[in-house]
Amino acid sequence: MVLAVETLGLRKTYRAGRGRHVAVHGLDLQVPAGGVHGFLGPNGSGKTTTIRMLLGLVRADSGTMRIFDQPVPEQLPAVVGRVGAIVESPKFFPAFTGTKNLSLLAEAIGAPRAKVTEVLEQTGLAERGKDRYRGYSLGMKQRLAIAATLLKSPDLLIFDEPTNGLDPAGIREIRQTMRRLGDQGRTVLVSSHILAEVEQVADTVSIIGHGRLLAAGSVADVIGARGAPAVRVTVAQPEAAAEILTRGGLTVQRAGAALQVHGTDEPARITYLLAQHGLYVSELVAQRADLESVFLALTSGEGLGDTHTTARGRRRADAAPAAPAAPAAPPPGTPVSDRSLSTGGADA
Repeated sequence: MVLAVETLGLRKTYRAGRGRHVAVHGLDLQVPAGGVHGFLGPNGSGKTTTIRMLLGLVRADSGTMRIFDQPVPEQLPAVVGRVGAIVESPKFFPAFTGTKNLSLLAEAIGAPRAKVTEVLEQTGLAERGKDRYRGYSLGMKQRLAIAATLLKSPDLLIFDEPTNGLDPAGIREIRQTMRRLGDQGRTVLVSSHILAEVEQVADTVSIIGHGRLLAAGSVADVIGARGAPAVRVTVAQPEAAAEILTRGGLTVQRAGAALQVHGTDEPARITYLLAQHGLYVSELVAQRADLESVFLALTSGEGLGDTHTTARGRRRADAAPAAPAAPAAPPPGTPVSDRSLSTGGADA
């Protein structure tokens, strides 16, 4: 398998109060070349830190990283021309049109002017290129940022939470844009905590928690290997029904007022077992496993609320680490910014 991105034993810690916060804990990550790869996990699981280490914006404590088989950050200048990334929302001139903003950026990085028209078409903004940036919706602004990353025709695109703050229409636009890019043969690495959204666009996924890899592979394989089919059952006497179904060889869990039944892909068997004892269901819904249910199953014993270890014990997962370590200095001549690697900074 040809890999666009690979990490081995990647680790990063930050100081947090009197202790240490392990943001990335021995992460082994493999991103196949071509298609869309979902880099999934809850907020605070280490996704952004991993991306920043790959781009040379944060120094790893230990482990190795490779992009297109080149060690980074040591050889980042050798591969930076093949990589486009949006780590934070790039900034453009509000009074300028989308076309004007991209034209200035193309001139700054030496990209041909004809490329501006091409990337606007690729991101579905061809008809809005003459509109001023200040009038763009959030989804359009994000697509213009993606267009900026495409000016130098990168083979790898890295997007960190690209749908944050977008409405459903904007999310759909970004999803369609990523899918088109993946279908063109590019590699799109997209980090997100919205698993259901990425499931609709990704070919392969890596799921992490506490900075550790929990599962990886094709979407179908990850769901199939860990997501057993279930049936939601609502009945007037759930306790009695659970006992009957358990005696019938099924696995039953309470889900509020309903029962979650595993062990059969034939709902009719459930109704048969219950009807034999005079119990009749008011709801019977076959539930398809998805990435979200797989993730919840994987992390059920992980204690996701306890990710910060200090001298005083455990702290909440959403507690922000204080005073992060100084970022690694990129090699001379490397066009890396804190907001966008793609174009030497789409911050114009």
